[in-house]
Amino acid sequence: MLQSLKRLIIGRPIATADEGHQRLSKKIALPVFASDAVSSTAYATDEILVVMLGAGAGYAAFTKLIPIAIIVAVLLVIVVTSYRQTIFAYPSGGGSYIVSRENLGDVPALVAGSSLLVDYILTVAVSVAGGVLAIRSAFGFDHKWTVPICLVCILLMTLANLRGLKESGALFAPPTYIYVISLVTLIVVGLVRVFWFHLGPIDPAKVSEEATHFSELHKAMGLMVLLRAFSSGAVALSGVEAVSNGVPAFKKPESHNAAHTLMWMGVILGTCFVGISVLAAHLKPFRGDNDPTGIALMAEHVYGGKGMLFWIMQISTFAILILAANTAYADFPRLSSIIAKDGFLPRQFSNRGDRLVFSNGVIFLAAVASVLIVVFNGEISKLIPLYAFGVFTGFTLSQTGMVVHHIRLKEPHWKASLAINALGAVTTGVIAIIVVVSKFMKGAWIPAALIPIMVTIFFSIGKHYRRVKTALVVPVGYKAVRRTHYVVVLVGKVNRGVIDAIGYARSLSPERIIALSVVQDPEEERALHAQWDEFNIPIELHTVSSPYRELTRPVMAFLDEIDQERHDDIITVVIPESVTKVSSQWLHNQSALALKARLLYRPDTVVVSVPVHID
Repeated sequence: MLQSLKRLIIGRPIATADEGHQRLSKKIALPVFASDAVSSTAYATDEILVVMLGAGAGYAAFTKLIPIAIIVAVLLVIVVTSYRQTIFAYPSGGGSYIVSRENLGDVPALVAGSSLLVDYILTVAVSVAGGVLAIRSAFGFDHKWTVPICLVCILLMTLANLRGLKESGALFAPPTYIYVISLVTLIVVGLVRVFWFHLGPIDPAKVSEEATHFSELHKAMGLMVLLRAFSSGAVALSGVEAVSNGVPAFKKPESHNAAHTLMWMGVILGTCFVGISVLAAHLKPFRGDNDPTGIALMAEHVYGGKGMLFWIMQISTFAILILAANTAYADFPRLSSIIAKDGFLPRQFSNRGDRLVFSNGVIFLAAVASVLIVVFNGEISKLIPLYAFGVFTGFTLSQTGMVVHHIRLKEPHWKASLAINALGAVTTGVIAIIVVVSKFMKGAWIPAALIPIMVTIFFSIGKHYRRVKTALVVPVGYKAVRRTHYVVVLVGKVNRGVIDAIGYARSLSPERIIALSVVQDPEEERALHAQWDEFNIPIELHTVSSPYRELTRPVMAFLDEIDQERHDDIITVVIPESVTKVSSQWLHNQSALALKARLLYRPDTVVVSVPVHID
């Protein structure tokens, strides 16, 4: 039944040999890997204004919007150009982590890996929260439904991604393209109406009292406010590295197709972000915390109400923001599998599921993102300050690694490539510092503290795997030492399971075999001995008194006594177990499970279960 349900939800298994058929064309890869970056146009401009309007800037906030947007666009050009170098230099994927590992060492690599993993988790939380906010702006439903809807969206995306990359990519392509067309339509129609038909700004009084209040303030903005506003706008660059991380997912030639996809992503993102910021500077969408999004306010104003174009804009915004998390679903499992193969994450993250996806990474990502949604109540403005530091830390380490790569290999035209990556490293490094300083008390301290903790955990895991590997190495000329064999059969009362277990134990031909029973009182002990004599069982019976009804501790103490008497023995503990159907197994005492769990960690001890199948 469980297997049938799994097949229904996840789909039929895919053979490892069919992996190549699951690769993506450029048309499908663009929405899969670029949806995160492109979707940031739905909230990046809003977040710039949230900072400046919240500081009391009033109308002055809109005079700073276009310069900030242009600076972010220039930064986007630098980052995209830099990552093109990475795609061709490292076609195996992995992005910042691989580049840092190959050129800077383990510590920078794990810092980059931690930054990217944190970024992907936040991508899911921020994108889903932004998508639900967009649909709330259209329908106006109560805020109490935000978290449940966010969690349902994460669940649906998780199931889609567990089915496999190709199917999820085909599913997510239409909303991405519809959103881009809708956004470009809004920008073009809006600017035409502004410059040719003299469409005026949005009346704050028609939005809310809070919006009216913001429009009446005229406080001067300090440098820190401008830096915070720029940091919020810089989240538009989140997801740019996704293409370089996922090069192996492209059809051949992988690097060529990935580079083209990255270029088109940069063009779409830069054009739409600057365009929506220019439109916002003219329409002046004042909004409070509980008001519709800036795009919703502008769409309603430009289209003269909530007509068809307004609804297409809002629904496509909701769709791309929800599905933008698919970038993280594509890259988080892949990156975590690479780190796991290097021995810095549990090996389970490198295992592929039935559909050739790294299922454990997908499930872990969904679980942590869901926790963030619940903790921050699904509010995107509370999640954004956590976001940008990890993004730009990864950018900086990746570009620094590429600088070392060019100096080390000196490939053709390496000096020009070196200059591009050096500019990218310096620029993104400065932005990372600006983000953590300007937004430290607003939440940037969380990733700044979390990343070093993750690096420490990664090193601990790596140390453990190295220790295990060293312990399991077979020395030259190694031979297993011949040990004497001592078998202990655990007995509750005489039944068919006990008789079968004793028969199995005798078939091993050990040096010595005994039966052991833990009894609670003398009456139980006498009854067991009577049964032993009645069935004429030909092995010695030992009983241990346990007046406090403990089982595990008396058994362990008895085995310790054997160890003291016979130092060279391997003790085999034989446990008879009744096995019924899965639906009724829970009705039986699980003492054998607890015993096996304890005995597993006992040196020189082997545990054998002898099942008696009831059904």
